[in-house]
Amino acid sequence: MGDMINRVARLAALLGFISVLAGCAASYRNHGYVPNQEDINSLVVGVDTRATVDDVIGAPSAAGLLSEGDYYYVRSRVREYGAFRPEVVERQVLAISFAQDDTIANIESFSLADGNVVPLTRRVTSSSVVDKGILRQLLGNFGNIDPSQIFN
Repeated sequence: MGDMINRVARLAALLGFISVLAGCAASYRNHGYVPNQEDINSLVVGVDTRATVDDVIGAPSAAGLLSEGDYYYVRSRVREYGAFRPEVVERQVLAISFAQDDTIANIESFSLADGNVVPLTRRVTSSSVVDKGILRQLLGNFGNIDPSQIFN
């Protein structure tokens, strides 16, 4: 009977260890869209227009700030591995710029190796009322009132 319990305990430990290892397997997420190289090669700089680009490779997920801006196609592959921070392992950017007459001026392709890491910062406006209660806020305004401005 004791030998059977030891076997069950070892089997449970082995299954637990295997499930922990399986939980640490890398998983990948894909975001965005970049058209395939054949479709990009079919576009001719100086000849094809914005409408042609829309027909051949589709509308971009991001365009320039203006309504007549350049086209940007972005695709990223993110690896998630266990408890580690997700890491971007692949990024492709296709930029199509247009001339004044709406024909393609340039087609550029960039990868993660071409870019620089841009640190994202979070700017938060500090509040001056963090340590003040509602009564202190209300009563603190009495000294700031200028009666001459009330009647103007």
